[in-house]
Amino acid sequence: MQNSEAEKSGFDLLRHLEPSEGAEAAAPTKAGEAAPRAYATGIVPAQTIRAMIRDRHIQALDPVSEDQIQPASLDLRLGHMAYRIRASFLPGEGVRVADRIETLGMHEIDLDDGAVLEKGCVYIVPLMESLSLGKRVSGVANPKSSSGRLDIFTRLITDGAREFDRVRPAYKGPLYAEISPRAFSIVVHPGDRLNQIRLRRGSPPASDTALRRLHAEVGLVDAEPGDENISGGIALTVDLRGEGGAALIGYRAKPHARLIDVSLTDHYEPEDFWEPVRAEGGNELILNPGDFYILASREAVTVPPDHAAEMRAYDILVGEFRVHYAGFFDPGFGFAESEGAGSRAVLEVRSHEVPFVLEHAQVVGRIVYERLTDVPEKVYGPAIGSSYQRQGLQLAKQFKRSSF
Repeated sequence: MQNSEAEKSGFDLLRHLEPSEGAEAAAPTKAGEAAPRAYATGIVPAQTIRAMIRDRHIQALDPVSEDQIQPASLDLRLGHMAYRIRASFLPGEGVRVADRIETLGMHEIDLDDGAVLEKGCVYIVPLMESLSLGKRVSGVANPKSSSGRLDIFTRLITDGAREFDRVRPAYKGPLYAEISPRAFSIVVHPGDRLNQIRLRRGSPPASDTALRRLHAEVGLVDAEPGDENISGGIALTVDLRGEGGAALIGYRAKPHARLIDVSLTDHYEPEDFWEPVRAEGGNELILNPGDFYILASREAVTVPPDHAAEMRAYDILVGEFRVHYAGFFDPGFGFAESEGAGSRAVLEVRSHEVPFVLEHAQVVGRIVYERLTDVPEKVYGPAIGSSYQRQGLQLAKQFKRSSF
């Protein structure tokens, strides 16, 4: 299917189809060949996002570039002005974000020549993109992987929002990023991308039975058959052994490091910002309150091209710590056919008020899978410049590769 046809069919599905949940396209593409399955509900793929831009359901101050369009999400760009505010907020029903900035704002910061956002402070940045969604189309946002690995706490806010990172169906209006650097002060510019949005049509059905079926077909994690833990998502556990001995199992952020310019790639020496965490022959790690750690999952993760996945950021049942600020996994992540076999989940970990003992193979979160309305025309991997395919324990792309 050519791009123009894919865009049209994806957008027609999004705008006009109202069949029952799970209805699928039946027209063959060639004689004797079944068409790829398409659904009326689910996460929309790249070609549909492109069509929504064309038809101005997604608008932007500057034209959206092709590399903002990911397999099942859109990178959002910082605008030209930031506002230092006294406290985080949700505007609430009928209230504009701009009005809350008026009451909570401390000062304006021009980003045009680059500006410092200091750790421990809270900022609101109007984004270049805005939305005009259909009545059954909603959105969910998350920090990009590099933002999470830099411990940049960033959330999407909309006018009238009662929740962070959620865009209600039929929303029409601007988008804002709340940004609070936690481990490092950062330098940002207009156009920098700290978070991303997925758009969803309807409420696609999901169940543990469907997830077990998908796991049996694809192998979502490389657990032994029968050992997988599926309950409201598939469980991931933490690797605190590495290759054995004094193997590197993680990194801990240094408390007084210098600035990080988020626009740079392969630029900073890891030793200037991170301390290595080694196994030292043990099976546990004591998390210090307030410290920020980069760890990795024991399991390799696979996301098939017709699904997207998200790791839940926090589960009170797994301990007094938060795992994974940046929870999106794109279609094709870890998928063998897109050169991703063996990709592991990187875990951004911060303990809460008390020290906490994390044990090897402890469950630290669950990945929830959601189908797409259609297979995306591009999937995660080196062919589209993805930074973290086939990753193991890996820092953000701003740092040079180093084994310490």
